[in-house]
Amino acid sequence: MVPPGGRAGSLASASVTTSLSPDPFRPARPRTKPRRALPPAIEQWFEAHAPVAAKVPEITLMFWIVKILTTAMGEATSDFYAEGSRVVGGFLEIGLFALALWLQFRTRRYVAWTYWLLAVAIAIIGTGVSDTLHLAIGIPYAGTTALWAIVLALIFWRWYRSEGTLSIHSITTTRRESYYWATIFATFALGTALGDLTGTALGFGFLASGLVFTGFIFVPLIAWKGLGLNSVAAFWIAYVDTRPLGASFADYFGRARSLSGAGVGFGPTAGVLCIAVVALVSYVAVRRNDVQRPSEEQQPTWAERPVERTGSFPVSEAEGTTGA
Repeated sequence: MVPPGGRAGSLASASVTTSLSPDPFRPARPRTKPRRALPPAIEQWFEAHAPVAAKVPEITLMFWIVKILTTAMGEATSDFYAEGSRVVGGFLEIGLFALALWLQFRTRRYVAWTYWLLAVAIAIIGTGVSDTLHLAIGIPYAGTTALWAIVLALIFWRWYRSEGTLSIHSITTTRRESYYWATIFATFALGTALGDLTGTALGFGFLASGLVFTGFIFVPLIAWKGLGLNSVAAFWIAYVDTRPLGASFADYFGRARSLSGAGVGFGPTAGVLCIAVVALVSYVAVRRNDVQRPSEEQQPTWAERPVERTGSFPVSEAEGTTGA
């Protein structure tokens, strides 16, 4: 949570006093960490495109529905590309990702179309990268799952160490948004590996895997509602689960019956999911009921003010949401 205060001047001279602890759920001693200077041209670009409001949507039921559909669409689309030329598919994935990333970071507030375009692009390229590690390099699914779990843990550690919060209600600076999207990429890659691990290596089959992950998504909700689980932790646990959930169902419908699938094909599966995602994103873009309301956590600047964060792992204060 960032209290109001005066601007610290240039990025080179700004600093942040953060509360650091091996256990983010316990108070820790403050520590001052100086900011490193960036080249003037880069700093000017960040200043010109600094967010003026939260850059991610509020957590609603619609958010979770669209999120699951985008994960399934990403899995089906990447696998559809792989059925043709992997090289052409790779260029398409990289091109879409670069375009979506550029559009998202040019916006200064949450825009449904640019946000979900980048989410879809990461879903597609995250699948491709994770599958490449297994198919091209030969790392088993258990190995890729462990690898991406470590990557995700390191990103969380670095994000919390830098910002003192993992709450999505604090995504009001370019730096925090960068941590956020790095986290999203890791969750998509991890989910792809985990879904393939349960669906193939462990012999569950894709339909059974999808049902298992569907049931598991209620675990953090129940723990948050009834057992007092930290809301930020509950959000990210559920968020990670949505990837293997959507990917497992996409694999089930896309793969042949001989591979424990329904035999629909990845092309038709991706097409139907694309139509559903476009329809729902159009709805939220018009209704705008997923735009976050300003809170005291939201204080957007690129060069952070010097602040002192004390206390334990911060939690979301959004009404009626799970972890923002």
